[in-house]
Amino acid sequence: MRPHPVLALVAANLRRHSRDRVGLFFIVVMPFVSIVFVGMALGGGAAASRLPVGVVAQESDPVAAAVLAELRAHPDLEITSVGGEEELRAGVRGGALAAGVVIPPGSTTFELVMTQSSGSGMAARSAVDVSVGRVAAVIEATRAATSAGATPAQAAELVRKAQAASADVEVVNSDTASGTPRGFAYTAPANLLLFTFINSMAVAAALVESRRIGMLPRAFTAPVRRGAVLFGEALSRFIVAAAQAVLIMVVSSLLFGVSWGEPFGVAAVVGVFALVATGAAILMGSLVRSSAQPSAIGPPLGIVLGMLGGCLWPAEAAGQTLTAIGHLFPHAWGMDALLTLSRPGTGLGDVLPEVAVLGLMAAVLLSLSLVLFSRRTRTL
Repeated sequence: MRPHPVLALVAANLRRHSRDRVGLFFIVVMPFVSIVFVGMALGGGAAASRLPVGVVAQESDPVAAAVLAELRAHPDLEITSVGGEEELRAGVRGGALAAGVVIPPGSTTFELVMTQSSGSGMAARSAVDVSVGRVAAVIEATRAATSAGATPAQAAELVRKAQAASADVEVVNSDTASGTPRGFAYTAPANLLLFTFINSMAVAAALVESRRIGMLPRAFTAPVRRGAVLFGEALSRFIVAAAQAVLIMVVSSLLFGVSWGEPFGVAAVVGVFALVATGAAILMGSLVRSSAQPSAIGPPLGIVLGMLGGCLWPAEAAGQTLTAIGHLFPHAWGMDALLTLSRPGTGLGDVLPEVAVLGLMAAVLLSLSLVLFSRRTRTL
């Protein structure tokens, strides 16, 4: 029994993709090369690794001693005493230190040394802020008690209350905190979005090739509706995009220990982003006239959108303006959703706004692309 024409079209498209060795390299190999190298640059792969932070301080100073005690107690930080500011800055510049803290004697104003483009530096800053905040609460309570003319017993009671309140500040692993994750926990979702979109755009060349070799004209002569043929083309692209995403999730979980979060939430985000990539691929394949154009236009466009969406570096390093621009495109919404789901206790309900925006983008792209593709193929 002969297969349904639409299924035959999908199978033919998938066979053609499987024979493209260059395309398979960028689908199967290149994402993991990027995850490894960029992940190491953003702080390494081990989720439990501690961030090296250098400190220039005199431990005889009471404020410095209090800050050092809090920093050393933080589970994410590995504190190293450094001889001077120049040595500290050299360590941060060279990558030996994620960040550095300079505590002048007798001062409550500290200097944080870090590289703005470093994901590990951002994570270290978050941890340092928590530790310094605890000490600041005690200092402020002491000052308030002194200025109010409190007795020694009253002042001691106020300080004890401040210490108790500061101890309630939650310290969580910076891979799962509200700040940017580091290492593979960041680069795995970033590269999932980046390569799912880029490879979908690149395989849009198959649409042009289908017209050139006469596959679409033969499909249109079959006893099947034109809309079903268009659905088959869309389904082919969606399968490629979804397979790319699933491959990255499975391998990154097994090899790099990446925790993606609640399965239903992740499936919703990845599925709707794959629809976005599918719509963009069909739109590209409908607009261009040569099979070489999608490969020339798609990857650069995907990289630019990935840069704006935080797939190549943390959004904190891009600044508010670029971050706002990035949210005009799907990658930023996908990153927001996947990073949210990587935190413990989150689920589909926490990313419904992102899923809704991505769903709207997918609907617009698919509608526009299928209308345009239908018009381009009416004469076939």
